[in-house]
Amino acid sequence: MTQPFVNLADVVFDDVEDNGYYRSRRALFSAGIGARQLGYNLTELPPGSAQCPFHSHRAEEEMFLILEGEGELRFGTQRHRIRAHDVIACPTGGAEVAHQIINTGSVPLRYLAVSTLAATEVCEYPDSQKIGVWAAATDGGGLRKMFPAETSVDYYHREPLAAPNDDA
Repeated sequence: MTQPFVNLADVVFDDVEDNGYYRSRRALFSAGIGARQLGYNLTELPPGSAQCPFHSHRAEEEMFLILEGEGELRFGTQRHRIRAHDVIACPTGGAEVAHQIINTGSVPLRYLAVSTLAATEVCEYPDSQKIGVWAAATDGGGLRKMFPAETSVDYYHREPLAAPNDDA
């Protein structure tokens, strides 16, 4: 049986992002301690960086506990100073709850992230006008797509408008 806990001093940073402004190290450990419906990770942001673009979730709710450092939380149209021991709630919804954590300090910003896990998720990115769609599959294939938000088609786009001919 899996040990149902981990000490944050012992986690391994197994997810590293290094894409310009988006730089982070994350230790993804939820499955390793047996979590099934919540995702956990320890995130570390170097000064002057963000972990991900400004976004909102339609299915997964997130909570962040700032452990060390200071920074800024973008939340909807507001910006908030954040520091050690702040607890941040990011509920589901649209642009009004879009969020992003930015390290504006001079030392690494470390936080514990906890989220519900959904088999299907839609994320919106207000700054870049994108929509992401993710759907898990039991065979591991799943669906992962990113679209420009301004792209939209009619419900019947590319559908035949006449019944198929059964005489063929």
